[in-house]
Amino acid sequence: MDAQGRGRADNIDPADQWVLNPNTGEYELRLAPSAPQSAVPGPRRTGRSASGGGRSAVRSRTAAPGRDTELPGQVPPQRRRRGAPEEEPLPGRRGHRPVRKSKAKKALMWTGAIMAFVLVAGAGAAYLYIRHLNSNIDSVSDDGASTGGFQKDQAINLLLIGTDKRTGDGNDGYGDKGSVGHADTTILLHVSKDRTNATALSIPRDLIVDIPDCPTTQEDGSQKVIPGSTGVRFNTSLGQDDRTPSCTVRTVTALTGIKPDNFMVADFNAVKTLTSAVGGVEVCLAKDINDPDSHLKLSKGKHTIAGEDALAFVRTRHSVGFGGDLSRIQLQQQFLSSLMRKLKSNDTLTSPSKMFKLAEAGTKALTVDSQLDSIGKLKDLGMELGKLNTKNLSFTTVPVIDNPAEQVKATVVVNDEKAPEVFDLIKNDVSLTEVKQQKKKEKAALAARLKGTKSDASEVRVRILNGGEKSGAAQATLSWLQVEEGVTKSENAGNADAVQSRTTLEYAPEQADQARRLAAIMGLKGSMMKPGESVTNAQGLPTMTLTLGKDFKGAGVKLNGSSTASSDIDKTTADEVKCAS
Repeated sequence: MDAQGRGRADNIDPADQWVLNPNTGEYELRLAPSAPQSAVPGPRRTGRSASGGGRSAVRSRTAAPGRDTELPGQVPPQRRRRGAPEEEPLPGRRGHRPVRKSKAKKALMWTGAIMAFVLVAGAGAAYLYIRHLNSNIDSVSDDGASTGGFQKDQAINLLLIGTDKRTGDGNDGYGDKGSVGHADTTILLHVSKDRTNATALSIPRDLIVDIPDCPTTQEDGSQKVIPGSTGVRFNTSLGQDDRTPSCTVRTVTALTGIKPDNFMVADFNAVKTLTSAVGGVEVCLAKDINDPDSHLKLSKGKHTIAGEDALAFVRTRHSVGFGGDLSRIQLQQQFLSSLMRKLKSNDTLTSPSKMFKLAEAGTKALTVDSQLDSIGKLKDLGMELGKLNTKNLSFTTVPVIDNPAEQVKATVVVNDEKAPEVFDLIKNDVSLTEVKQQKKKEKAALAARLKGTKSDASEVRVRILNGGEKSGAAQATLSWLQVEEGVTKSENAGNADAVQSRTTLEYAPEQADQARRLAAIMGLKGSMMKPGESVTNAQGLPTMTLTLGKDFKGAGVKLNGSSTASSDIDKTTADEVKCAS
């Protein structure tokens, strides 16, 4: 063979002769440079051979899974066609069974939750395709509003922002004409440190909040502080007054006390393109809907929707629930649950063609913060999110009440009694979907404190402390217990050492009968009962201690404490299929 011939044959990496076909998910042998090439999106580069004669396409350097890389000059063995019997080994040679990966293990290779599309980076895609995807990604500065990016060994707080800004083809019928957009749909996704559970907290767009001052990076690189606003709708934290996503991040931090690690922003196109890429998502309606505002027209029952229908579904609100934004949030949570299940299904994870479509759609539709500005970084995030089981993903909403300052109810304000509990659970990495068996045991133990014999009211000996904020609460309660309820062995012990949020009753084991009687009189719940020790009063007799908390409503008013920390939090999980009504 002459020098030119050796240059063409000996310098070919055998691994380059195996090319991934995205339509079939199989590696195909390409022996000649002129053979048909696998279609890979993105720019194509060509180069001279080592000898300078002829041009050969640059292919992926990734060898086919499960194959030994051939030595230079060797011809790869011909692949057996599907359905053909296995060839018998040659005489004197030991045969071996080809190693096959189970469907479950293959699915794990593709796992990536709602950002599953990023896993194409770990699926043997060519360098040129990765560079092509990187060019799709739009990123903006976080302006120091975030933690600086998620950590693999820590809990993750990801802020997902849906804007109603009209961008792209086909969106002329949506949003306000000429508007710079708002934070139309916002979800704070918290993933636990051990990746066993997550909480998706929806923030109503019409929630009245205070927007802090926002240092913002301008297009020319300079810094500008956008003044904050008090008592305004949450959705004005983006777009209005030149506010960028980093301002929405600061607003969420001020509202919840939780600082997001990263953020992602999606427009109308994201819903249309992502649902089309996965072949649609299944939703369920409890009644027929014909909404002229969102253009949603669906009959009662289950439907698989994508594209324009999917966008109409998440935008409709006048035809569901009470016709407001809170009803639409529940609809969106159902939609996201269904999308999560579809992304995690084998139908999507084991389909290379769908994964390629997701990669294209996702990188074009999303704007991310500067800490997530590459496929590699998005892949790492996707791998962390992919560890989550959807049955342990809880959806909830910031607890709110109607704005008391309005006669015609149009906005809401934070429910100061319930919201802090939700925020604290997330900050402390506590799951809303704890193991059910553990909850049952806790509830049973609390309920048991109220079951059993009860002493007569005249036998109940208790001292009363004021641990709330209402002056005279202890004396008022003492008078009511003695005069109205016959608890004559009671006394006013003054103020407690510190203010406490909830009323408690501490008692020794031998005082359980007395505790149950007092609990029945005052309407105490099991969680307010604190088995412990008694104290000695002035006569040297053992006495229970009743400490009135901030939840005290007045003498004679039954207390309605909760038996568990999160039992009254409105929530659903991503594995539940519910029909919107």
